Amino acid sequence: MRQPRGGLGRYAAPVAFLLAATIAVLLIRSALDESGPASATTTVATTQPTTTATTTATTTTTTTVAEYHTIVSGDTFQQLALDNNTTVDELVRLNPGVNPAALTVGQKIRIR
Repeated sequence: MRQPRGGLGRYAAPVAFLLAATIAVLLIRSALDESGPASATTTVATTQPTTTATTTATTTTTTTVAEYHTIVSGDTFQQLALDNNTTVDELVRLNPGVNPAALTVGQKIRIR
């Protein structure tokens, strides 16, 4: 005989899980009452099989300490880039508003 929709059959799994969890809690409490919380050694665990989809994003953050250089006679962005293992584009990005063709002696620019 077929059970009607919404019958008691759909509650069997949740009721069984709650019953198992209740028994586990009672067993643990019983063990704690008998031997005290510091020496309890009985552990009962119940698990319910589940399916879970997870997405993990990894973010790598690097912290760079700003380094500056004071322009001396003959300095160019090209030479500073070569000397500091970087690119001219990076120096331009780090120094907005600085004209690479018009560097002045004593001017401070960021190189990292």
